[in-house]
Amino acid sequence: MPEGPEIRRAADRIEKQIGGRVIDDAWFAFPELAVHASSLIGIHVSRIDTWGKAMLIRFADQRVLYSHNQLYGVWKLHSEDKPPNTKRSLRVRLSAQGRCASLYSASDISLWHEENLVEHPFLSRLGPDLLSQDTTAEQVQQRLRLKQFQKRRLGALLLDQGLVAGLGNYLRSEILFFTHLHPQLRPIDLTDSQIALLSEKIVSVTHQAYLKAGVTNTQAWIDQAINAGEPRRQWRFAVFERAGLECHRCGAVIERTMVGSRRLYLCPRCQPA
Repeated sequence: MPEGPEIRRAADRIEKQIGGRVIDDAWFAFPELAVHASSLIGIHVSRIDTWGKAMLIRFADQRVLYSHNQLYGVWKLHSEDKPPNTKRSLRVRLSAQGRCASLYSASDISLWHEENLVEHPFLSRLGPDLLSQDTTAEQVQQRLRLKQFQKRRLGALLLDQGLVAGLGNYLRSEILFFTHLHPQLRPIDLTDSQIALLSEKIVSVTHQAYLKAGVTNTQAWIDQAINAGEPRRQWRFAVFERAGLECHRCGAVIERTMVGSRRLYLCPRCQPA
């Protein structure tokens, strides 16, 4: 499933396609949304936001179209006269001045008013978004010190969207590696300097993944991995997808384990239990 950086990059593409433009036509597959389609015609698209893995298309009349791709949803951008050649099921199509943004295969879609968005059953459980809401390392520190997170194992906690929204599986492994932390540690076990470093890496590694299209590794280690013949799916990461290979930092063999029913990669020497 795409993580926060990938959803934010998709939002940027939709923003470029229809952002700031007036809706000429709107189409929805689901009857509860279809009744509102005509009321969007003539309304400006004010901006495209993300919150964790949810997409929020905001309109000038304070309405917000919420969608979550889950496993199969995908947005496709195209001109009005050239729809995509796909067998996927069309769920939403927004047309603005000859440009279209079409959502296929997703099922979690709803239309909200800005004032009521905090009542959304999914969004109401999320922490601040690391990309769309300019969340700082200081804010992440404050959240790590909250009572409900203090005794949670980091391997599970970093996937909890209630802490901060947007982290996913590859980011979890990369953040823990760059902070030298084992997934079984808890915030309550960490020193102030470790909490500060963890908070900084949660923000900076996520931003790097967004800016560099999923690349979280350092340039020196990327060059080293490419020279060793590693494919992109490996060299883009410091530890994720690199089980059995040598750690860039210390030379120990990277291990793969399961935490929260999902893959986690770590260096046993750099991240001691």
